[in-house]
Amino acid sequence: MKGVLAVVVAALAIGISGAAWSAEPIKVGILLPLTGSMAKFGEIEKRSFEMALEEINAKGGVRGSKIQLVFEDDTGKPDVGRSALEKLISRDKVPVVTGGYSSAVTAATAPVAQQFKVPYVICTGSADDVTEKGYNYVFRINPPASEYPNAVMSFLKSVAKVKTVAVLYENTQFGQSSSKAFEKDCADAGIKVLVKEGYQAGAIDFKPLLTKVKAANPEMIYMVSYVMDASLLMRQSKELGINPKLFVGGGAGFTLPEFAKSAGTAGENVYSATLWVETLPFPGAREYFDKFKKKFGYETEYHGAEAYAAMYVVADALKRTKSLAPNDVRDALAATNMNTAFGPVKFVSYGKKTQQNKLDTYVVQWQKGELEAVWPTNAATKKYIYPTPHWDMRK
Repeated sequence: MKGVLAVVVAALAIGISGAAWSAEPIKVGILLPLTGSMAKFGEIEKRSFEMALEEINAKGGVRGSKIQLVFEDDTGKPDVGRSALEKLISRDKVPVVTGGYSSAVTAATAPVAQQFKVPYVICTGSADDVTEKGYNYVFRINPPASEYPNAVMSFLKSVAKVKTVAVLYENTQFGQSSSKAFEKDCADAGIKVLVKEGYQAGAIDFKPLLTKVKAANPEMIYMVSYVMDASLLMRQSKELGINPKLFVGGGAGFTLPEFAKSAGTAGENVYSATLWVETLPFPGAREYFDKFKKKFGYETEYHGAEAYAAMYVVADALKRTKSLAPNDVRDALAATNMNTAFGPVKFVSYGKKTQQNKLDTYVVQWQKGELEAVWPTNAATKKYIYPTPHWDMRK
């Protein structure tokens, strides 16, 4: 089997490397969850990729050729993601792939891209070890999960100064990686973790878990959850009258517009880690946000900005590459040094990580139904509300 695979890989390399510049569209593979439980994230990212594509092609595309996106639905499942990536490489013969939402899928697909030697520009999947394997065909634009809480920890040290916390997380690679990193940060900051519990995604009753949290009476509750679980956790926290000084989400579902709609009044004053807000002084950040809202009728957030930026990063590499051979595209990506609406992108090595973009993180808070940047102060659009008012004291 290994011998057969080697022949296939070699044949693909020869086939793609032979591609010459022409007026034909340049195919770019996009791997996203377009159906399934993560489809809302897939939707916002797909629309952002398409927005960027329209802008790039309207300006002439790449070397006289338009870019054509080839989407594959990974459904949020690793095995489906592997098959989808193999299809993009073997059937569609794309010279580069981007996308990659869930950590589980990106962890499963990164070795496939490496094995076939086709560059893979991950825009969202954040499990730390994805860029810790020494893969030279795998790049990541967004920070790894362990760095998501950086701004939250700064806020805790400077403002909240809590001494106890409960950590709740979805039992996924992202949830486990992010919660583990946050637990270590808490230990370093002298914050005692009273409860740390994982749960299965899609649960319909968090009350037994939340009753345990209420009994522990932590000053803070930190949750790593996708959107429906995030909303339900907050609604049931309100029903049980759990009143910590602050509720904080670890990114993911807590920043989506659907969170505010589904959580309702229970989502008010909730904080979240985030990787981007439209008010940051990045070129095109505000324009992207306003254009997305006008076009689709709702607000985008950091997941969309990651995808939007990824499309520009890929296009930039395609403009600089010697040829469409994947190894040449890989070399062009490795030399990336540009500013995007999501922030600066330069793939560097630090610690165990290789070809990882390094960025700051931020803290946002839902205030009157709007997601406001509150930390650090130089990026804030509104002052933080702290401590969180008790449920029975709210209007």
